[in-house]
Amino acid sequence: MSDAKTPFEMMIEQAQAMAKAMNPALENFTPKSFESMWPTLPKEWMEVAFGKAFNKEGLDSKTRLFLTLAGLTMQGAQAESQIRITVRHLLESGATKQEVAEAIAQMSMFAGIPAMTKAAGLAKEVMDEGEEDKE
Repeated sequence: MSDAKTPFEMMIEQAQAMAKAMNPALENFTPKSFESMWPTLPKEWMEVAFGKAFNKEGLDSKTRLFLTLAGLTMQGAQAESQIRITVRHLLESGATKQEVAEAIAQMSMFAGIPAMTKAAGLAKEVMDEGEEDKE
């Protein structure tokens, strides 16, 4: 009886078979590969696009990115690529690793420990990549 598949499992298998038939390269596709297509924007450009360029009294780009990180963490850290990209941009905008960690930890009160832990793990991946680049 335990060999029976749920409708969801059957649907996933069918979708994977269809994708493989259409393009065999999709068999090994991972959404994480899209991240390399999105460059880390220079701090100055982020400030123009997301900072005080259009609203001089508004939030700077770093603060906006922290709000984005908080929101992504609140979603249960389901948007893995978006979290990693946001952490990369935060570090580029001048945020410290400690500030990133604190922002994610703050969300434990609102999103729960599992969401915070997942986001922290994703952020650590990015921060570890940065350390490898320096070596």
